[in-house]
Amino acid sequence: MIGAGWVRVRGSRTPLRSSIRRIQSESSKRVPPLAKRSGSGEQGHQGHSRKSKSIPPYLVLGVGVPAMAITSSLAYIYSSCQDRVPYTNRQRLLATDNAYEIRLGDQQYKQLLQKYQEDILPPSHRASVTVQRVGGRIAHAAGTFARQWKKSNPEFEYNDAPFTYTVVRSDEANAFVLPGNHVFVLTGLFKYVHNEDELASILGHETSHVIARHSGERLTEGLLQALISRLSIVIDPSLTLFSILVPAQTFLYSLPHSREQEEEADQIGLVLASEACYDPKAAKHVFSRMQDDSGQRMPPEFLSTHPSYDTRLTLFDKWMPEAIERYERDGGGKCSAIRSEMKRARIVAAQMHDRRGT
Repeated sequence: MIGAGWVRVRGSRTPLRSSIRRIQSESSKRVPPLAKRSGSGEQGHQGHSRKSKSIPPYLVLGVGVPAMAITSSLAYIYSSCQDRVPYTNRQRLLATDNAYEIRLGDQQYKQLLQKYQEDILPPSHRASVTVQRVGGRIAHAAGTFARQWKKSNPEFEYNDAPFTYTVVRSDEANAFVLPGNHVFVLTGLFKYVHNEDELASILGHETSHVIARHSGERLTEGLLQALISRLSIVIDPSLTLFSILVPAQTFLYSLPHSREQEEEADQIGLVLASEACYDPKAAKHVFSRMQDDSGQRMPPEFLSTHPSYDTRLTLFDKWMPEAIERYERDGGGKCSAIRSEMKRARIVAAQMHDRRGT
C-alpha cells in the first residue's frame, strides 16, 4: 500500500523517490483536460474560480448603465421637485412647468370644443349665463386667494388668465376643468344642482383643481410611474416584477393620491365659495342628492379615483365651521350686499330668458 510504504521507508531515499514518481504518474493520468490547461493543484483551481466571478461587459452596459440612469432621474425628481399644495400645505412632487400645463390644457380645450360642438349651449342660454355669472365670482375669489398665498409663498405659480365656461348638453352629471382655466359643465349635473349656491360648490371644486395644479401632479406621477416601470424591466426582463409593480402602484399610490386631490378640491372649493359669498352648506345638499341617487352602484372606495359620498359628507362637516365663519365675516354685512346684487342679476337673467322665449 502506498500509505504504509511511505511510513516504512523513512530511512531509505531510493524507495521514496520511486514512490513519488509512481504517485505523480498515476495522478497525471487522472487529471481531466480542463484541469491540465488551467494549472495543477490548488493554484489552478483558484484561477478558474476568479475567472467565473467576473461580470460580462454586456451586462454592465445593458443593465447597470440604464438602471443607474433611471435611478438618478428618480433621485433628481424627488430632491428638486418638492412642492406644497396651497392652503392644505400637503407636500408633493411637482416636476412640470406651469406654462407647459397651460399649453396642454389649451390644446385639449380646442379638441373638446370640436368634440362637443353640436351640443354646446350658446352663451345667451340661461344655463350658460348662470354658469358664467357664478363662475365669474368664483374666479374672482380664486384670484384673491392665489395672490394672498403667493405673498407668503413666492415660488407659487398661478395662471391668472380669464376662465372660460362651456356648458354642454348631456345626460351625464359631470363637470371638469383643464389647465389653462377651462371649465366644462354637462347639463346632466343640473339634476343635482338646484340653485346658484349649489352650483358655486361645484365650480369652486373645479377651480380648486387649477389653483392646486393637480394636473401637474398627475403628469409628474405618470413620469415617475414610467421610470419605475422601465427600471423594473431592466432589473427583471421576464416582466414578473413589472406585473406585480404596476397593480401595486395603482392601488397603493395612484388611486389614494387621486382621492386625496379630490378631497383637497372639496376643501379649497368651500373656501372659494364662501369668499364669493355663496352659502358653503349647499355643497352637502348636492352630494347628498348624488348619494341618494347612486344607491348601491358605487364601487368600493379603494377602487375609485374619488372619495365615497360618506367620506365627502363627513369631511364637509369637519370643514364647515371655518367656511361658515368666513361666509358670515363682518357680521354678514359684506355678503348680504353681494347676495342682493346676485338676486337682481338673477331677475335680469330671467327677464332676458322670457323675452327670448328660450
